[in-house]
Amino acid sequence: MSQIDIPSQFDVLVVGAGAAGLYTALCLPNSLRVGLITKETVALSASDWAQGGIAAAVAPEDSPTLHIEDTIRAGAGLCDRTAVEFLAQLAPNCIQSLVNLGVAFDRHGQALALTLEAAHSRNRVLHAADTTGREVTTTLAAQVLRRQNIQVIQQALALSLWIEPETGRCQGISLFYQGEITWVRAGAVVLATGGGGQVFAQTTNPAVSTGDGVAIAYRAGAILRDLEFVQFHPTALTKPGADHFLISEAVRGEGAHLVDNEGRRFAFDYHPAGELAPRDVVSRAIFSHLQRTAVDLATAHVWLDMRPIPADKIRHRFPNIIKVCQHWGVDVFHEPIPVAPAAHYWMGGIVADLMNRTNIPGLYAVGETASTGVHGANRLASNSLLECIVFGAQMAQIELENIGLPSETPVLPLQKFTADASEWHIQQAQLEALREKLPRLVWESAGICREQSKLESAIATIESWQQDFAILPLSQFLLALRPAEPATFDIPDVERQLRLWAETRNLLDIADLILKSAAFRTESRGGHYRLDYPQPDPNWQVHALVQTHHWWKSPLLS
Repeated sequence: MSQIDIPSQFDVLVVGAGAAGLYTALCLPNSLRVGLITKETVALSASDWAQGGIAAAVAPEDSPTLHIEDTIRAGAGLCDRTAVEFLAQLAPNCIQSLVNLGVAFDRHGQALALTLEAAHSRNRVLHAADTTGREVTTTLAAQVLRRQNIQVIQQALALSLWIEPETGRCQGISLFYQGEITWVRAGAVVLATGGGGQVFAQTTNPAVSTGDGVAIAYRAGAILRDLEFVQFHPTALTKPGADHFLISEAVRGEGAHLVDNEGRRFAFDYHPAGELAPRDVVSRAIFSHLQRTAVDLATAHVWLDMRPIPADKIRHRFPNIIKVCQHWGVDVFHEPIPVAPAAHYWMGGIVADLMNRTNIPGLYAVGETASTGVHGANRLASNSLLECIVFGAQMAQIELENIGLPSETPVLPLQKFTADASEWHIQQAQLEALREKLPRLVWESAGICREQSKLESAIATIESWQQDFAILPLSQFLLALRPAEPATFDIPDVERQLRLWAETRNLLDIADLILKSAAFRTESRGGHYRLDYPQPDPNWQVHALVQTHHWWKSPLLS
């Protein structure tokens, strides 16, 4: 990719180029100079992979009130009603703004086509075939690239927040770009980096989803919330060698059956709604069924049979699912799809208010990176893209304080990291081993079903790995850099190696936070299920909050 010069200062820096980051950048006032940073390209994000759609009460027989009630019911007692009302009431206007930008949702004649997904009481999910996320992000990216006030910086990695020591204000970020570390000032920083699915061995998230925003905010002193709540999607394609491609909930909404090896619809053994029960229930039903019947849980799966859906409807609604399954040797018209649960969405994140503000002045969080209170303990299907748009739109009202950013960053001497070939080879092997072992450990100890002894054992292991990581020469060099101190590297394949280092660091922190949060909450609720505490506990109808290694409970929620 061609070298571009990055200005040393922006009015606003947006980190992440999924739906939340793109829409935030578009909604920020045109008068502001905006930097949009993405570690890949503007096309690669979890939003881009979102299939099912985006929920909004736009049908005559629907209403925001019904949408609010469905969302709160799914959230298992932990939704913030004010935030949910905000989300549902603004949803129709946000859909109209997407249509105005050129998003081509499916239609029945002139009317927007709506489908049903689990735990919705009405057909309210708008879609663009089965690639809704791609349609939304492609349209938004095209608009972003036309805007004169937005500079897109691709294949750039945000490493840390730049906090002003006297005021505690976020004044920018450190950035690894084109082989060097630079410090970029900003009047505000918006984190929109998505979730952290890659901390689990089985995930529907793309490789970029390493929890970067949550990790760098936590290290800077941000308050995080409800990190134990992870939504495991029940139906990810499970074949040797294949990615865990998500088979949308809409497939079950349109009539597909979930069956075991005997062809029996076993989900009704666990819930009267069968395959259309809430996601956490269906995921646990599959997990429990496989525990009883499977020899090897790592490769075990059940079957999703699309044949009850008319073939013409499958072709019209799910062309991408047909194509991907065909690529992996599954003909959906004549055989069921092998599926198993995989980590899909993180309900927890950086605590943010309705204007996306965090406890750190000048720092904002939008989308899956944030915890606004709209999802509670379990997200309602297709509310995730909606959250990105509704909350991204609020950035139009940003008020940048006149904080007197200096026009010039003080020039500190350039630091240089070098390592001889044999020494570097050892470091590289250690990083790669950590990156490989960590997701397996988290999946086994904090996956769909959790218990204290496994959590405690995994926490001890992660802490020892964090110590191993901290003594690597590259870690010692990078962690000793002072704010505004630039750095360069004389090591082979520096782009890949720095990204491996940064993502491994973030995943270690995210793993530690999820495991400790899961151990802290001694009940089962929503996306958090404890074998040793299988029931919800009314005393735990609270948020779990964490800041700098300290966990505490919010007041009891009504």
